Amino acid sequence: MMNETDVLKVLDALEEADLTAWVDGGWGIDALVGQTTREHSDLDLVISLPQVEAVRMVLGRLGYDRLLRDWPPAAVAVADARGREIDLHPITPAPDGGGTQAQPDGSSFYYPPPVRGMIKDRPVSCVDASTQVRCHLGYQPSEKDHQDMLRLHAATGVELPARFQPR
Repeated sequence: MMNETDVLKVLDALEEADLTAWVDGGWGIDALVGQTTREHSDLDLVISLPQVEAVRMVLGRLGYDRLLRDWPPAAVAVADARGREIDLHPITPAPDGGGTQAQPDGSSFYYPPPVRGMIKDRPVSCVDASTQVRCHLGYQPSEKDHQDMLRLHAATGVELPARFQPR
């Protein structure tokens, strides 16, 4: 499991190396909510495509040296010896501060510029609430996904599609 300290250690190391990283996925939702709401098995990060190798080097120095997936340019996933995983979502930076992630099927996904969230009383860059909702479409959501979306809506007021409305 990835805890708050693990996440901040990764973000600190990337920041010290002057590398871009925005928190996405479950930790991104918790950052937008402003508190840790559940256990997380991984950390999703949006990173700059030109920085993929530099990010992997920094993560390798932190022990995340086991390659789980390498689907360039769409995704990279690494793990450490304890089984903690980091999923990297590389984007081609756009002039507005956002960026486009290539998808394995040849399509692309646009991430708007990051917003500020909080992890353990510390500001972090993260994916905005509307994009978090969009990232949760296109697959059958789990109960964890439903709960994440409801917490995100309660904290930010983001509109939820019918599939995530309270049951």
